Amino acid sequence: MGENARVAAEFKADYQELVDEISELLGAPATLENRDFELIAFGAYDSEDELDPSALDPVRTRSILTRRSTATVRAWFEGFGITRATGPVRIPASTEAGVYRGRICLPVRHRGVVLGYVWLLDGDPGPTDVQLAAAMGVAGRIGALLADEAEAGAGLSRELRAVLTAEHGWQQDMAVADLRTALGPRADGPHTLVCVAPWPSADPDDAPAARTIPHAAALCTLPWGPSGQSLALLVRLRTTETSGPALAAATRLLKEAGTARGAARGAGARVAAAVAAGFTAGAAGTGCAAGVGEPRTGLTELATVWQEASAAARAALAEPRFAPVAEWARIGAYRLLTALPPDAAHDRVVAPLLSPAHRELARTAEVYLDCAGQAGRTASELGIHRQTLYYRLSRVEQLTGLDLDDGEDRLLLHMALKRARL
Repeated sequence: MGENARVAAEFKADYQELVDEISELLGAPATLENRDFELIAFGAYDSEDELDPSALDPVRTRSILTRRSTATVRAWFEGFGITRATGPVRIPASTEAGVYRGRICLPVRHRGVVLGYVWLLDGDPGPTDVQLAAAMGVAGRIGALLADEAEAGAGLSRELRAVLTAEHGWQQDMAVADLRTALGPRADGPHTLVCVAPWPSADPDDAPAARTIPHAAALCTLPWGPSGQSLALLVRLRTTETSGPALAAATRLLKEAGTARGAARGAGARVAAAVAAGFTAGAAGTGCAAGVGEPRTGLTELATVWQEASAAARAALAEPRFAPVAEWARIGAYRLLTALPPDAAHDRVVAPLLSPAHRELARTAEVYLDCAGQAGRTASELGIHRQTLYYRLSRVEQLTGLDLDDGEDRLLLHMALKRARL
């Protein structure tokens, strides 16, 4: 087991021990979630509550089975002031919200900052003040542990960011060596990178914890475009022959992006929508895509893998057939197009066709070239008559001066149209 994996396992065992301690103190099963409502540990306690169907309300069941709560559930609970509380908060039942039993929330804080929550089902008469005070003492120990883990994760994020942003040469060699040391022996195994872009939050602290993503070794945020951000995830693989774990991680991150985008909306509107939908609706479209680089053994080629993952994400954003997750190996001509400099999209011959006034002509030309110049297929794809197609293609030739019967002219036009999507 690598050093990073060993430390993660130790943290997990410590969390479980502390949650079990709270469960014993209060005589009820407790759950621990971080401040983003991601499940960390579940304390099983032998009590009649576990046999009571009302204890398994939709919100509790989803949290245990999927290890997270929705943005709407989060907004509903935060409406009771748990983010500001320094002591236990009692939350009443609400069948409309899918909360069939009242809750007791113990905020987990460290140095005044809320880092998570311990949840218990409330009862009659429920825990005494003395019991809750003792449980809050344990919650404080959990807060210190969460702070230690966050610091360890921040260190890995810094190391990964340094590798992906360092200049080639000795700087990158040093950054790779530091990351290898931080990851331990498993650093020399198969890895790849996932790029999710644009990440919907401008705050780097809004990135999910690496331990919540399957097969993740480290993650960090990196600039995307003039003002946006992307998320980089280093994924451990069993072999370089498959990217399955990376695809699973990319899918999970896109769900995280949907949650982050939902969290940016007004809390009141979210709560109203949640009640109306019974907390069953999923996140809307995230407006982002993911790319996966080619697997490599070891860390020395991570900068190249990041270029591949970023290019694949750009291709998925530009071309719907690649979305939502694109692998570098499967984006075809976009492997070359994404490597072209930015000014290559502005070919002076094709530029007139790319103006908003000629959008329909540009689409006609692109579909025609995608269909290998077959007029019948093109007309069918566009839903137009062949004569209309021929007229539009003649207009394309007039605007650009290109001859669509010439192979090189076709190649130039096709590349320029695809490159413009990027």
